Amino acid sequence: MKIDIFKDNFVDNIFTKIKLAKHTWFGVGGNAEILYIPEKEESLEKFLKVKPSDCKVFTIGAGSNLLVRDNGIDDVTLITSKLNKISIDKHGIITANCGAYDAAVARFARDHNRTGLEFLIGIPGTVGGGIKMNSGAFGSEFKDVLIDVKAINHYGKYKIFSIEDLDMKYRQIGLKDEWIFLSARFRTSFDTEKNIQDKMKKIIHSRKSAQPIGIKTGGSTFKNPTGEKAWKLIDQAGCRGWKNGDAMISEKHCNFIVNIKNATANQIEELGQNVKQKVFEKTGIKLYWEIERIGNR
Repeated sequence: MKIDIFKDNFVDNIFTKIKLAKHTWFGVGGNAEILYIPEKEESLEKFLKVKPSDCKVFTIGAGSNLLVRDNGIDDVTLITSKLNKISIDKHGIITANCGAYDAAVARFARDHNRTGLEFLIGIPGTVGGGIKMNSGAFGSEFKDVLIDVKAINHYGKYKIFSIEDLDMKYRQIGLKDEWIFLSARFRTSFDTEKNIQDKMKKIIHSRKSAQPIGIKTGGSTFKNPTGEKAWKLIDQAGCRGWKNGDAMISEKHCNFIVNIKNATANQIEELGQNVKQKVFEKTGIKLYWEIERIGNR
């Protein structure tokens, strides 16, 4: 793809042949052919209208529930980290841009005495990814608190989607990947800062005690099957502590794969596939990836 198409209009925020490993929690992944980091919605709109119509766009938020394969991503990779504004109106409705971290939204709500978003403190992702995955933790999901979202498609067309339009289900929504989520509005209610902080402390404590923290991982690897817990099935199948190169099933929480040193994306994905197969052999239950896997093998 000719980079000149973009360079003429987006000199400061366009990069080529950038290794994506540093943009994902796993710390793995090949190069982005073209990487764009917009600072404003208007810049993103212009970018999408300039790009060739056959050019695909892959979006990365926090890179926390994501595996970028070793041979990287062709076309365009979009990183939303600079689209991170959070605000509140007189009715207590909080608006957060796609690149805002979920934990930052939780803290913002707390600082404004607004409750309902405490669970976001336990999700290591961004608002955009949370919408796309209907992310959840500790009994709550995005669909429980969303009012609507603003989005733009790969051709620069805007649209507002209501919660009904999104058709949110467990760790998925009903929209096609052509939409990039720009911002979301969240409903909240009043509570004291102390009460909100106490709830958040409990969530943080639970997460630290049950999940691997501070190491290279991709969050929950598999979705929970109906009526089951993925980690229990993995444990029952004898997969706790399994390794493939430097990729390992966490001893602390076996629905987490960790990169213990210098794993490749292929080692991580292969380990996940091996676990899926073993669980099916032992239980007859199919596991489905929660981690999004993108790029070329």
